[in-house]
Amino acid sequence: RGIFVSFGNASGKVDPFPVLRLTPKSAFVTRPKLLDYVSTREELVQRMTQVFDWMKDGKLEVCIDRVFPLEKAADAHCYIEAGKTRGKLLLKI
Repeated sequence: RGIFVSFGNASGKVDPFPVLRLTPKSAFVTRPKLLDYVSTREELVQRMTQVFDWMKDGKLEVCIDRVFPLEKAADAHCYIEAGKTRGKLLLKI
């Protein structure tokens, strides 16, 4: 059993997925979006606070791939468009 979750389009269009490949494992597919999980600004702030608390307490680790100076924002965009990111990409001000 299992679940295939497709989330986000940061790297461009998602290629079609042959769902029949999941039949032997009795798995299913979902394509969630933010508004499926938060319906009000209050709920968004509550969940956001929880995530940042997890990060602060070391319960959630965020992978930072690269940091670019703001002056190199064009290089950062090229890096993203080339599909090279393997974590968060930051622009330093």
